[in-house]
Amino acid sequence: MQHENTHITSYRAHGVILVLLLFLTAITITVTWFDAGSLSVGVAMFVASIKASLVLLYFMHLKFDQLVFKVFAAVAFLLLAVVFIITFFDYLFR
Repeated sequence: MQHENTHITSYRAHGVILVLLLFLTAITITVTWFDAGSLSVGVAMFVASIKASLVLLYFMHLKFDQLVFKVFAAVAFLLLAVVFIITFFDYLFR
């Protein structure tokens, strides 16, 4: 029988991540109040990527998982970035 190490994140860490997610949500809402054109979409996407990373790392326990899962998640984010870049180029050249 194998003994596996499990990591349980503390309530304090969850609280800190909650405060960070709420702060980033406030940034996203604040950006919509200003007329920055396409820059506001870029800022919103960047903040959403940070929020998704925090959720993946802490609430889905990717931070404490094996390397292969971290690589899969990084490849998925890279693919998402490529899709965003293609979308922005389409939006830019219309």
